[in-house]
Amino acid sequence: MVKVSTYFGMSLAAFVFWQSMDKLHVWIALHQDEKQERLEREAEVRRVREELLKENKYKDALTFFLVGLSLILVFGVAESFDYQESDLASEECLWDLYERWRSHHTVSRDLKEKQIRFNVFKQNLKRIHKVNQMDKPYKLRLNRFADMTNHEFMSSRSSKVSHHRMLHGPRRQTGFMHGKTQDLPPSVDWRKQGAVTGVKDQGSCGSCWTFSTVVSVEGINKIKTGELCSLSEQELVDCDKDNHGCDGGLMEQALNFIAKSEGLTTEKSYPYTAKDGSCELPTKNAPEVILDGYEMVPESDENALMKAVANQPVAVAIDAGGKDFQFYSEGVFTGDCGTELNHGVAVVGYGATQDGTKYWIVKNSWGTDWGEKGYIRMLRGIDAEEGLCGITLEASYPVKLHPDNSRHPRKDEL
Repeated sequence: MVKVSTYFGMSLAAFVFWQSMDKLHVWIALHQDEKQERLEREAEVRRVREELLKENKYKDALTFFLVGLSLILVFGVAESFDYQESDLASEECLWDLYERWRSHHTVSRDLKEKQIRFNVFKQNLKRIHKVNQMDKPYKLRLNRFADMTNHEFMSSRSSKVSHHRMLHGPRRQTGFMHGKTQDLPPSVDWRKQGAVTGVKDQGSCGSCWTFSTVVSVEGINKIKTGELCSLSEQELVDCDKDNHGCDGGLMEQALNFIAKSEGLTTEKSYPYTAKDGSCELPTKNAPEVILDGYEMVPESDENALMKAVANQPVAVAIDAGGKDFQFYSEGVFTGDCGTELNHGVAVVGYGATQDGTKYWIVKNSWGTDWGEKGYIRMLRGIDAEEGLCGITLEASYPVKLHPDNSRHPRKDEL
């Protein structure tokens, strides 16, 4: 059922407008910017709330509570959107649902485009409704991509570079690859170890390969140095000329670039723009993380991937081209997908449900309102050696030998 809080939030927003018009226009402007990160919105909520406290504008506790609640609602922190059977009863009901969906996700369409998008929305809704009626271990939902065809969605979000191990990583294998699978922990979640930064959004730029790469580098840096810092995807977009920026790239080439260059700087120093730009290194931004190399996980081997993930987050390529992946909401994803690798993600753990269903914990780069707050659990332990959606075909991880970020000579430089 559509959340009542959407409408409740509008009335409270009106109340805040009456109380403090000079601040509300800032809040609304931020709400209208659909590219604004959820975490940034939450930070702004806290900032404004603290400012109001300092100014003593809201001395009444109940009034202040209502203002705080309305801030949360106006900023869209509660991002869920659902529908009920009655919304499917007629064309008029479907149109009303589409309008509510557009309002909820702040999707702007002109009159001519709206009818075309409405037809796409109906087809996607039909698929979502059908899948959710089935006995599947995962669910779909009307997320912010619901009036986009699968083709145009993937054209803007996936890599256009073919993933076929163009660059073979070193065949010397890290010590943990020689360990026994039965000695591995039954579950791993690097988020709980503080080795994973918040979910990011690549926007309409096929830079998924940079986000996949950066997750793995942020992870190994935290493991080796004890410090978690958000690193720059934009540096890879602009400066890694072996890859192709918003047109796609390969994670192993990106890791090779970082290892052979001066390292990777922070996101704060070199912020993401979701478009190709000119390289601003090395004169402007100092490197933050240094790598000693990278390695490839043995192909078509789930046990090898488990060994790698048990030791650090791993960059992988998958086939994310199916509609179910586009609208994934929750649960253990079981397909449908093939092995035409077109999207870079990162495996940050693995585990199993209470009924014994095994899964990978995969971090995506489509924002927090996709999937399980930006993550997807993908079925693990299938019969096909390539794994679900080809997850074992193109996996790589960075090598960092030293607990600091000073440049040390690599073996091939000695």
